[in-house]
Amino acid sequence: MDIKAHIKVRDLSVFYGNEQALNKINVDIPDKKITAIIGPSGCGKSTLLKCFNRLIDNVEGIKVSGQVLVDGEDIFSPETDVTNIRKKMGLLSQKPSPLPMSIYENVAYGLRIHGMSGKEKLDRIVKERLESASLWDEVKDKLHAPATALSLGQQQRLCLARGLAVEPEIILADEPTSALDPISAQEIEKLFVKLKERYTIVMVTHILRQAKRLADYVIFMYLGELIEHGPAKEIFEDPKRPKTQAYIKGDIS
Repeated sequence: MDIKAHIKVRDLSVFYGNEQALNKINVDIPDKKITAIIGPSGCGKSTLLKCFNRLIDNVEGIKVSGQVLVDGEDIFSPETDVTNIRKKMGLLSQKPSPLPMSIYENVAYGLRIHGMSGKEKLDRIVKERLESASLWDEVKDKLHAPATALSLGQQQRLCLARGLAVEPEIILADEPTSALDPISAQEIEKLFVKLKERYTIVMVTHILRQAKRLADYVIFMYLGELIEHGPAKEIFEDPKRPKTQAYIKGDIS
């Protein structure tokens, strides 16, 4: 697999106080592919994901060393504008988190923050992003109803539309289907396959079957270490490291 890297991680270590969460991680995340970060609970998957949009900054007592390069820019450099970094990243959390406002305003919110105004322009982009998230047909007649009235699956797609509204380059997804029923989860999976034509997608998942269905590239982590990474076919069909083999077989959970 010929990798054009969108995110490059170099010697990234993270400490929560005295406890090491990541130990010298080195990996390239390919552009416009789905990369799945897999591994047992507590292995550092979500910590790694939170480094990519600097959400890790919000954790008390955190220490970060090493580099994360996005489009060649070291996002942990003191000169980096964190707002710009976050604008490049759409984020889907485990549990949908719609804003306490209407469906329309959820999608328009980020646009307004970044200075966009004009009803016609906002209307057009809100419609386009709801279409991108396969939600427009379900909500077009109730755009001004509260977002919290939607089902969990619809709320997660709304959060995706909200993230896409500010034109990110990368979608970060932290176990994005874990709170959803199987049909809603399937809708999110289908969307990811469609969206990778335009976006780099990095997804944390504890569901191996999901990683096998979706991933082009896989990162396997264990106790804060990056054990093995590579094209999904190689990792799932011919893993090289004993720990990866054990995890794929279900001997480590």
